[in-house]
Amino acid sequence: MADRHNPVLVGAAQLVQRDAEPAAALEPLVMLERVAREAAADAEVGERALREIDTLGIVDVIGWRPQNAPRLLAERLGARPAREYLTGVGGEMPLTLVNRVAQQIAAGEARVALVAGCNNVRTLRRARRDGVELNWTQGGAGEPIPVGESKAGSSEREMAYGLKRPTDVYPVLENALRVRRGLDLETHRERMGALFSRFSQTAASNPYAWFPRARSAEEITTPTARNRMIAFPYTKYLNAVMETDQAAAVLLVSTEAARALGIPEAKWIHWWGGASSEEAAWFTSERPELAASPALRRAAEGAFAQAGVSAGDLDRIDFYSCFPVAVEMACEMLEIDEADPRGLTVTGGLPYAGGPGNNYTLHSLAAMMEKLRAAPGAKGLVTGNGWYLTKHAATVLASAPQEPAPASRSAAHERPASGSPQAEAVAIVDEANGRGRVETYTVVFDREGAPARGIVLGRLEDGGRFLANTPDDRALLEALVAKEAVGRVGAVTHRDGANLFDPS
Repeated sequence: MADRHNPVLVGAAQLVQRDAEPAAALEPLVMLERVAREAAADAEVGERALREIDTLGIVDVIGWRPQNAPRLLAERLGARPAREYLTGVGGEMPLTLVNRVAQQIAAGEARVALVAGCNNVRTLRRARRDGVELNWTQGGAGEPIPVGESKAGSSEREMAYGLKRPTDVYPVLENALRVRRGLDLETHRERMGALFSRFSQTAASNPYAWFPRARSAEEITTPTARNRMIAFPYTKYLNAVMETDQAAAVLLVSTEAARALGIPEAKWIHWWGGASSEEAAWFTSERPELAASPALRRAAEGAFAQAGVSAGDLDRIDFYSCFPVAVEMACEMLEIDEADPRGLTVTGGLPYAGGPGNNYTLHSLAAMMEKLRAAPGAKGLVTGNGWYLTKHAATVLASAPQEPAPASRSAAHERPASGSPQAEAVAIVDEANGRGRVETYTVVFDREGAPARGIVLGRLEDGGRFLANTPDDRALLEALVAKEAVGRVGAVTHRDGANLFDPS
């Protein structure tokens, strides 16, 4: 048959471990084995498919570094895969891996494949807090094939000024986008709340969501003791939840293998295309445009080109949603309304459904498969991003085969052409002095809810970009939160090895 190498996702499983004490919690290998077996059961095929796995990939697991994690899992499943993959760090990595495996199936190089991953940050942090030693399984002969790289997301310069974590960096991007859209602080706050309220409503009906509770827009954006400010303009409920114990897996096979294994066609979800991309200016502070993500657009359009569809052809969408700006930027880049009736998530998103620590998009793939199985002929898009809108991947799935099947299905990796405006990193002035104007900024809060540090990206009068902190003055920091500061002009001085921006 001409379609015998078409890749189909035939099984998926998710696991949520909510209340286990560290000493009793499932270790990563056990969680991965469980979702692998449940994915095979979902395909209605069981142990036979697991023994026939020829390609096995694991998404990087925070805090677990055995020599060869895929080999450990393969041995548990009774499989002897010819290819064992382990991804680098990044929220796009599950899609990048699934796209690669689907490409290999389409080329006739693979027949039965499993991709699995988990997040155990809740257990890791509780064990550290309680002084519990976690004796997770180590070992595994050989070395897995790496997929992607684990490159730092922030430069040493950025970290020196406080841009160390997603909770610090995404607010900087959010504020830049707000101003480009011409929104005042209150209108922007209302829009963020409305957007993520809709996400929480989806999470409320998701049995695998970490927080299956619908929240109002006001509840999400109003600072309280339970919903403290993390970094302006984000409250806790606008941040991805890190402390979860979750796992997910998907089983991919060729249509030829699916028929041979007797997997019902009602279980088949067809892989139509996938692509990835990354920003040429890797570090956030060096990007020429802080309120755009051309790499996100390239990844999605690369997947659309393979699949032969456009954004308007999609029936279901799951945008990576670690923070509001990730969703807002996806809508901007793909020209999709934030209130699109199709919805922008099938899980509830990272703040409510959970699944961070690199593995969220395996959960969104599993949820997307369920949605598409219930809708004959439907098409869905899943996107993922790593670090700070730095690197992206997209996958198009459908509940029907692609007609006609494409001649080639290589998973494209797109980069901007050398010399294009998007490819030129902006030089940073390390020793900045003179008058400066704020391009974007954030104020980081302490755990008691008090403003603790102001971080500014700005331009000097000669156009040079600088990074700076503001004076450690609570009244000033509160003013930066209460009134728009983008565009504000002040004095930039370099002393004691750092830049200081004083808008007063």
